[in-house]
Amino acid sequence: MTETGLVAGEDGRLRCFWGVSTPDYVAYHDTEWGRPVRTDDGLFERMTLEAFQSGLAWITILRKRPAFRAAFAGFEIVKVAAFGEADATRLMADTGIVRNRMKVDAALHNARVAADLDEGLAAFVWSFAPPPRPRPASRAEVPALTPESTAMAKALKKRGFKFVGPTTAYALMQATGMVDDHIAGCCVPPAAP
Repeated sequence: MTETGLVAGEDGRLRCFWGVSTPDYVAYHDTEWGRPVRTDDGLFERMTLEAFQSGLAWITILRKRPAFRAAFAGFEIVKVAAFGEADATRLMADTGIVRNRMKVDAALHNARVAADLDEGLAAFVWSFAPPPRPRPASRAEVPALTPESTAMAKALKKRGFKFVGPTTAYALMQATGMVDDHIAGCCVPPAAP
């Protein structure tokens, strides 16, 4: 690893420190993380997965993602918002996902809240994106939260969302391209705005 936090992958390309340990991480790092997600359902999926990740390694969620997608109707907000108690029971019995009742209930609740947003989830969440900034020069410059993620978390909670603290909100911002926290020199080119 370089002093900045870049690591050469098996292909010799420099990647962010976390993006080389498994083929799953390489693919996620290179093709998805930090790329703009601007659809309501896409943001609901990322928000839900970030909430389920709380307290766990991201690789656990990444590897369970196909099962999450199947269990949560492709993360279509309208469909998940219609889930009832029988669905919650089904989800709690699904060994393919993380079975945490508080997180399952939060996901169903958040779908209902998202379905009721007049402006849509994407427009609401993206309203907190900071102005573009240079990529961090090193791992030490990558924050865990920012004033924008703190404001987003507060606004989401005010609207009724659950499991969306400032750190989770910042992880959502990173994952969906609201910020570009690939370390300067990373092989992944900057995303188009």
